[in-house]
Amino acid sequence: MNAINLAEKFAQFSDHWSPKIIGELNGQHVKLAKFQGPFVWHHHDHEDELFLVVKGSFDMEYRDRTVTLNEGEFCIVPRGVEHRPNAVEEVHVLLFEPAGTLNTGNVTDDDKMVATLDEI
Repeated sequence: MNAINLAEKFAQFSDHWSPKIIGELNGQHVKLAKFQGPFVWHHHDHEDELFLVVKGSFDMEYRDRTVTLNEGEFCIVPRGVEHRPNAVEEVHVLLFEPAGTLNTGNVTDDDKMVATLDEI
């Protein structure tokens, strides 16, 4: 029940596409991640995901369109929807999703997959 400073948490890591757990509630994880470059196309069969931009901007690419998210904006990607985050420059993102959600969803043979997340 303490305050969590997002800037301090983001300062604790530099790797891209490797979410860090900063909180848990009701079976959901609150995660921070830094994105840069394109991610892998993927979907999640059972989980919705929330992406909130804390610093910077990125494109959430879908097969039929692209949505640009700027600082202070978020989107929810419904389960089953194929998507790919893509950031030209480094962006800081807060993620909210069910515990155990694999960052690459249905894709398990990509080098960006992180099976075990660090808590910071």
